Amino acid sequence: MLPLHLQKSLRPGWAIAASSRTRAFCAGFSSSTSLNGYSDTIHNLKIGKHTRVIYQGFTGKQATANAKDSIEYGTHIVGGVTPGRDGEHLGLPVLPTVKAAKEQLNPDATAIFVAAKYAAGAIEEAIEAEIPLIVAVAEHVPIHDMLRIHSILQTQSKSRLVGANAPGIISAIGRCRIGFQPLPTFSPGHIGIIAKSGTLSYESVASLIRAGLDALRVFEHDDDTEGIILVGELGGRAEEEAADWITAYNSRTKRPKPIAAVIGGIRAAKGRVMGHAGAFGGPGEISAQKKHNILKRAGVTMVDHPAKFGNVMKGLLAGAGKDVRKIKQSAARSQRRGMHTSQRILRRPSTAILPSQVAATTQRRGLKVRGQQAADLLTQFDNSITAYAEDDMTSRPGNLKHLCMTVDREARQPCMMVSFDTDRRKLKKSTRRFTFSYHEGPDRQTIQNILQHLQLNVVSPSTTAVVTQLIKSLFDFWKQKEAITISTEFLIKDDGTVALYTPRMLFDDAAFKSKGRQADVHALRNRDAEDPAELEAEAHGIVYIKLEPQNPNYNIGTLVNGAGLAMNTVDAIANHGGNCANFLDTGGKATSDTVKRSFEIILRDGRVKVIFVNIFGGLTDCGMIAEGVMLAFKELGLTLPVVVRLRGTREEVGQKMIAESGLQLHAFDDFEEAAEKVIQLAREEKAKAD
Repeated sequence: MLPLHLQKSLRPGWAIAASSRTRAFCAGFSSSTSLNGYSDTIHNLKIGKHTRVIYQGFTGKQATANAKDSIEYGTHIVGGVTPGRDGEHLGLPVLPTVKAAKEQLNPDATAIFVAAKYAAGAIEEAIEAEIPLIVAVAEHVPIHDMLRIHSILQTQSKSRLVGANAPGIISAIGRCRIGFQPLPTFSPGHIGIIAKSGTLSYESVASLIRAGLDALRVFEHDDDTEGIILVGELGGRAEEEAADWITAYNSRTKRPKPIAAVIGGIRAAKGRVMGHAGAFGGPGEISAQKKHNILKRAGVTMVDHPAKFGNVMKGLLAGAGKDVRKIKQSAARSQRRGMHTSQRILRRPSTAILPSQVAATTQRRGLKVRGQQAADLLTQFDNSITAYAEDDMTSRPGNLKHLCMTVDREARQPCMMVSFDTDRRKLKKSTRRFTFSYHEGPDRQTIQNILQHLQLNVVSPSTTAVVTQLIKSLFDFWKQKEAITISTEFLIKDDGTVALYTPRMLFDDAAFKSKGRQADVHALRNRDAEDPAELEAEAHGIVYIKLEPQNPNYNIGTLVNGAGLAMNTVDAIANHGGNCANFLDTGGKATSDTVKRSFEIILRDGRVKVIFVNIFGGLTDCGMIAEGVMLAFKELGLTLPVVVRLRGTREEVGQKMIAESGLQLHAFDDFEEAAEKVIQLAREEKAKAD
C-alpha cells in the first residue's frame, strides 16, 4: 500500500502514487506547470529498496525517532546532515552540509525534518546540491517561501519536491518510507489512491485492507491497477480537473477501471480555514459540495467516509468481473517493484471560473484586513494610489471593475483574477484568471491580456499607464507584505486617474508566526473582536471553530487530528443524523497536554452533550492521545460521555490504555460503529436535559 504526498501549504493538487511501469500516464498527469525541465524529474519519485536516503536535521528528536522506525521498516538510510556537525548518529555518518552529503553518501532522496522557519532554506540547499527527491514534512512553512521555492524548481531538471507540510512518500512494495506514515497501515496491493489529506489517506488504506483489498497507488495504464480512489477536500481546483479527466477517460475506454471518491469539508464553516494547511475556499474556487456533485456526474461512486471504501471497491470490482482474490495474490508477486508519485496539474489558459468569493475574501488563513486599515496600507505603500474604505462611500459608483491578486494553488504561482463587471450575477462569465511568474511578476504580455479583458485596451495611453502601474503595485504589495489575497474594485475617473474601493486583504500568518516577518502588518490584528475559545486553542497549536453557534441541536463535540479527517468527521456524523458543535484539529504534533486543552475548549460550549475523539495517527501518537484523554478525565472531572476511536501509529498501545483505564469511555475501532454510538448518546443526553 502506498500513501500520498501533499503540499498543504499551497494545497496544489492531487497526490498520486504509481507503479514503476506507469510511464504513459505520467506524461498526462505531469506536475510540470509548463514545458520545462522540472517535468523531467518525475522519475525521481520512483522509490524502493534501492533508494539511498539521508535526513536533514538528522540528530533532532523527531528525525531520530522517525529514522529508527524507517530503518526497521527496511528503508535504506545512509546518513544525514546537521549544520556544524561531523561524526556519527545511529551508527551512520553525520555531515555538516547537504553538498558534503551528496558528495560522500550519493543519496537518492532527502527527508527534511526541521522546523518550519528553517524548512525553505533546507529545501533550497537540497536543490542546490541536486538531490533527486526532496521530502519536506514541516507544518506552517510560509506560503511565499514555497512560492519562491517553486519558482526555483521550475528552472532546473535535477530535483523533485514532495511537500512541505506533507506526510511524505512510501513504498510498501519496496519497504521504503520517507515521511511519517503509520507503518502498520500500509501493505502491497493494487488499488490506486489519489489523496489531498494525510489522515483521510490512512483511513482509505485501512478500509481497503480490512475489506481484503490491499492498496497501491498506480495510474491508468498500469496493468496491476484494478481500481482508483480519490480523496479530495475543500480548497483548490484539482477535483474539477479530475472530473474532466474521468469523463474523458470513461468515454475513451472500453472497460474503464472503477473509481470511488470522498470529499471532505461539505459542512465546513463558510469563510473559515478548516485546519493548519490550505483547507479553505479561495477566490474562484467552488465548494466541497459542488466538487462532490461534479465527480458524481463524471461517473465516480461517492462515499461520505473513507472507511466505506473497502466494501464499496469490492462491490465495484466484482461488478466489473474482477477476481478480488486474484488481485490480492498478485500483490505478493510484485514485491520487487518500486513506485513513484506525481501531482496532477493540468494547465489551462485563462478560462471562466466560479468566482463565488471573488468580491470578498473572508477566510482566516491568517490576518484579515479590510476597511480603512486596508485602504491606508495601500496608500502608504504607493502614494499614487487613491483608496476608499467602505465608510468613505456615500454611494456605490457605477462602472467598477475588479482585481484580485492571489495564489493559483494548482500552478503554485501567483495569479490575478480580473472582471470587467462587478455585478455578482455576471461574475461567472466576466472573470478570468491570469497566472504568471513569482520571480518576475506580470510581464508586458500578461498585463496587455488583463487590460484587454478589462476592456481597457482602447483607452488613452495615460489611462493605460495608470492601470498598468496599479497592477504592478498590487503585485509588489502582495509579494512584499506576503499576502495571500488582495481584492479590490476600481474606477477610472473622468480625469483619467484610478480610485480603489473596498479593498480587502488576507495575510499569511505563517510568515509572522514561523519567521517573525511582517510584524507591522500583523500588529493590526484585533484580538478583542475574536472568539476567546479560538484564541486559547490557537495558543496551544489547536485549530478550533464553533459550528452554527446559535443552534442548540449541534451538540456533539469533536476532537480530531488532521484537517481532512476533522472535516470528514463533521460531514459523516451529519450523514448519520447527528450534528457536530465544532471542528477541532489538534495538529500533527498533539501531546497529552494538547488533548487535555482540547477537552477544556470543547467543554466551554454548553451545547455539547457527548465528545467524539476520532484519531488516525501518522505523526500523532495514539498512546499520547490516550494519555491525554485520561488526563482530561482526571483533571477536568468529566461527566459527559466520551467515545474514543484510535487508529494508526501505536494504536494497539492507545487502545489498550483506554481499555484498561477503568474510565467510563466508549472505545471503538470501527468508525461506523463509533459514529452510531456518538449519535445515540447525544440523543439520550438531550432527552435527559429536556
